[in-house]
Amino acid sequence: MAQETVFSGVIAFLNRLGVYDVILPFLLVFTIVFAILEKTRVLGVDEIQGVKYSKKSINAIVAFVISFLVVASTNLVRVINEAIANIVLLLIIIVMFLMLIGTMFGDKEVTLENYPGWIKFFMIIIFIGIVIIFLQALGWLELILGFLILYYNLDWVATLILLLLIIGFMWYVTKEGKAPKKEKKED
Repeated sequence: MAQETVFSGVIAFLNRLGVYDVILPFLLVFTIVFAILEKTRVLGVDEIQGVKYSKKSINAIVAFVISFLVVASTNLVRVINEAIANIVLLLIIIVMFLMLIGTMFGDKEVTLENYPGWIKFFMIIIFIGIVIIFLQALGWLELILGFLILYYNLDWVATLILLLLIIGFMWYVTKEGKAPKKEKKED
């Protein structure tokens, strides 16, 4: 059995105090809600000498109350803690993947600025990964997969694939093309 170190004792002490189950989720939710309220100014603005300022006190109180309501629900805190742990794992996987890609380029700088399609592709993959992480944290992923396995039918799978192909074709046909580049004429 591993010997307990001072640092692991501190982590265990903070866990017993409720830092991970109460304080950190509270701070996370408060920060996110307050930032959204400040950015959107949905609760109004004050105008002082012709300059518009958001109502920080109201935004802070609303964010404070929402944060307490979230922390009061142990299920929400559990979902937040599980999802954040898995999202950090996803982030580590992305960084490792980018490091592997970087080794293949040698001394050249690795950039995707010239490949906007790849950026969109990776964003979609990351979004799908985060949705799956939250479905798993909520316990819904197992229910969805169980339903799909239990009621698997080749007819509805083929129908779903056909509908996706039709939607994809409609998107492809109706998407706006890039405007032609105007060449500068030299005089």
